[in-house]
Amino acid sequence: MNKTNTCYLMSNNTCFNLLGMENRTENLKDRILTRRLKLDLSQQQLAERSGVSQVTIQHLESGRNRTSKKLVDIARALGVSAEWLMSGVSPSKAATDRYESNVSLAPQPRRSFEYPEISWVQAGAAKESVQELNLADCERHASEAWAGENGFWLRVVGPSMTPVFQEGMVILVAPDVEPENGQYVVARMIDTDEATFKQFIRDSGRYYLKPLNPSFPTTPMDDTWEVVGTVIDGKLAKSVFR
Repeated sequence: MNKTNTCYLMSNNTCFNLLGMENRTENLKDRILTRRLKLDLSQQQLAERSGVSQVTIQHLESGRNRTSKKLVDIARALGVSAEWLMSGVSPSKAATDRYESNVSLAPQPRRSFEYPEISWVQAGAAKESVQELNLADCERHASEAWAGENGFWLRVVGPSMTPVFQEGMVILVAPDVEPENGQYVVARMIDTDEATFKQFIRDSGRYYLKPLNPSFPTTPMDDTWEVVGTVIDGKLAKSVFR
């Protein structure tokens, strides 16, 4: 089936398709991620509210999937129109008002896990060293995403991952999750133990660490780099508001 001819039914009973929007789909992943973080939702929470799997959200946010047949449901869970989510173009104000008046997020049961927030120096240490850290005094943050027994939070520093990830946010790192193309990772230089947060890119058999801020350079990954873990959640830390 030709996806561009698919009619997506909106809440006001109008429909739109993806014809003429192919040149904009590269921003779909950014709009989903930005809106999810603004609502302080994990990928799992958004998936449950949308009636899809967490993998579906993950693939949309990484750019692996360019659209979804559940786009309307995902948009509703995010409190926006599917048309805006797909194209970045807002419907008329009247249509928006009608749409938002129908938005209602049903309460969902929550299960969360707590992980310690560690420093970038600690994150740059070898995996064996991280496992041996005394984390009793570390600030802890909850997430509905399972990051494994050795999961940890890091606080975003600097502007290299703006506008999506702002300084002061915390990101949840899953050391045992292998990254897919387009996902976000924490990587370290083996010789210096210097850690960095970037987007993981695979292109023509080569790997790169790409910042979201175009003012910063993309770094080729060679045998001097290794991935510490895959970022699976992100939010503003409570301590930001103290």
